[in-house]
Amino acid sequence: MKPVLLIEDDIVDALTVKRAFKELGVNNELLHRQNGEEALALVAEQPHLSPALILLDLNMPKMGGFEFLENIQKNNLLADAPVVVLTTSTETQDRMQSQDYQIAGYLVKPVNFQTFLEMIHSLHPFLSFN
Repeated sequence: MKPVLLIEDDIVDALTVKRAFKELGVNNELLHRQNGEEALALVAEQPHLSPALILLDLNMPKMGGFEFLENIQKNNLLADAPVVVLTTSTETQDRMQSQDYQIAGYLVKPVNFQTFLEMIHSLHPFLSFN
């Protein structure tokens, strides 16, 4: 079973994703990296890595989401992995710029955990559940 790559600098948000996976019974391993730079290092270490899904925050230190998207597109890395942007940004410009990279989805992080669970469950085509 393919893992899910979570690229998220906020530890609380990362723990929320982990909690949602546990509560929903998601079987995919969750590989967490805190920025695009760390995610690219993982790809360099594991060149055959083929995530079922990449959950990508946009605003991160060192290398943000757009820089990561540009890098994987330019270098044809992780080409088979769908990318879903998971962000707090409601900016139309961020949404439009994300679409330029042919992402699979753009989700705004909700404050309510039940809504977050529903949002993660909506990714069922990419995930394996118990």
